[in-house]
Amino acid sequence: MEHPLPPLATAKFRTYHQQLLEQLSATTSSEVSRARYELELMEKSRFLELNGIVHHYHDSGPADAEKVVVLIHGWDCWWMWWHHVIRELNSRGIRTVAYDMRGHGWSDNDPRNHYHIDFFAKDFGQMVDKLGLERFHIAAFSFGPFVALDYARSAPGRILSMTFFNFGYLPNNAFISAVAPASLTFMFNSVLRGLTWWLPAYIFARLVLAKNTVMLHDILIGFKSLGLCAPEAIEQTTRQITSVDITDSVPDMVRAVDMPVLFVAGEGDAIMTCENARKLQEMTEKGSYVCVPDCGHLITVELPDTASELILRQVLQN
Repeated sequence: MEHPLPPLATAKFRTYHQQLLEQLSATTSSEVSRARYELELMEKSRFLELNGIVHHYHDSGPADAEKVVVLIHGWDCWWMWWHHVIRELNSRGIRTVAYDMRGHGWSDNDPRNHYHIDFFAKDFGQMVDKLGLERFHIAAFSFGPFVALDYARSAPGRILSMTFFNFGYLPNNAFISAVAPASLTFMFNSVLRGLTWWLPAYIFARLVLAKNTVMLHDILIGFKSLGLCAPEAIEQTTRQITSVDITDSVPDMVRAVDMPVLFVAGEGDAIMTCENARKLQEMTEKGSYVCVPDCGHLITVELPDTASELILRQVLQN
């Protein structure tokens, strides 16, 4: 069975692809099954240049679908965090476009190290333009809503609805803004990225982020995202999301949107709490809110069926 590479495929994509081909010769059936599944996913992978940087995107579902959902991943994540959601939405006749931000996943790193929200938003805008997406829905996770909201300000009328997972109005002050960036960057760049075995990273995620046991394949997908993300992207995005200026700007960004927005939080999310998500919903003219029981910060892998149904409901209603 041949697995041809798409045009413009990045070095990160080529390396990952070769590793999967080698995994087909593994001794365990589970490893072989995982490799076959991911190779099948890669058949829908495409690449295009956005603002001088080659980006990866995964385009699947009916090409002539009436409804299109663009999926934006979170901080230190990549497009494959959405793989369960993609499969479910495609089965319901919805086209999905999931992409990797610059410096994440299979997209190239930025040689100029420009990893700021406005750069990510400009990349997003150029991507939907090049793909000819006139009107579409957005689903975004964690850091992704920052990008969606920034883009929305420059594209009135194009976004039909937005679904935000694990995104809220975090309390912030000068002390948090001064201490948090170094602490988070050290944990992810110096500790977690240096691990060669997935188990310690999973234990950290299970204790701090998740409230549900996650399948091994999803654990490996999450672990791989650490190595695929540029360290500079972690450092810069951490500084942004913990900046008082950025957190103080979120209410105005939310109030400015004129499309329906669904805020989804996990009842057990200690980071983006249900209360913090509800605060943003109350600031919107067309906002709605769901607090998901027995869920932490990683809903797309903890409860992917729930995440899919919530996106689907938002899309069908708008």
